[in-house]
Amino acid sequence: MASKLIISVATLFLLLQAIPIQSLDDSCSPYDSMEGENTSNCNTENDSSCCKAGQSYPLYQCSPDVSDDTSAILTLNSFAEGGDGGDLSSCDNNWHNDTEMVVALSTGWYDGGSRCLKNIRINANGNSVVAMVVDECDSQAGCDKEHAYQPPCRNNIVDASQAVWDALGISDGEYDITWSDDSE
Repeated sequence: MASKLIISVATLFLLLQAIPIQSLDDSCSPYDSMEGENTSNCNTENDSSCCKAGQSYPLYQCSPDVSDDTSAILTLNSFAEGGDGGDLSSCDNNWHNDTEMVVALSTGWYDGGSRCLKNIRINANGNSVVAMVVDECDSQAGCDKEHAYQPPCRNNIVDASQAVWDALGISDGEYDITWSDDSE
């Protein structure tokens, strides 16, 4: 009886080893990549990165699951005409002043526009603010005029206006935040 139990436990262990278990960090992996090209037309406002020739950039169709406390990286973006955000905002086909509380979400969170013109709550630095989604931070394309010659967004980006950064009391770089859909 004991030998059968040992064999059963060993078999169960081997079966569990064969089942792929996806960790939370692997819940959204790149589906492809694109190669960057050099361009002198890149808009570097807000210290934006420019595509580099020969560098590979991952492409995502998804973002991590959204919860009441979704972890993300806050980046700075100008949604104004001539700003580093590229073209008009995709939700309303308008430019937005840097004084407006607006954001762009990575492709998966943008969810085909389902969050367009809806508010999200952003928490950082002990502060909480509400901002409206007006654009997609494209995780599937980049390095072209439409994207201000910048690489595709990573899958966990909340790209926010200067007004959002000011309201959160943070000043530059990238910042770890949490966010959620705002039901108010």
